[in-house]
Amino acid sequence: LIKYVQDKYITKKEFPEFKAGNTITVYYEIKEGQKTRTQFFKGVVIQLRGTGATKTFTIRKMSGDVGVERVFPINMPALQKITVD
Repeated sequence: LIKYVQDKYITKKEFPEFKAGNTITVYYEIKEGQKTRTQFFKGVVIQLRGTGATKTFTIRKMSGDVGVERVFPINMPALQKITVD
């Protein structure tokens, strides 16, 4: 039943294959009031978890001397594009 609902109602986007250790850039949409803009997050994939609709990936980048990690669900509606660098 859960698989049926996931297949029927969750929109599937085509993204390139990537694995832990790849450097990728994730473009996602941010809403600020009435405006929307596209922001990107570029870093190294350190983790892939889950399968199907519950799949997530973690990216780590260095911002100055501070490491920043961000977890993205693969089916996040705001996710626009992923490029493997």
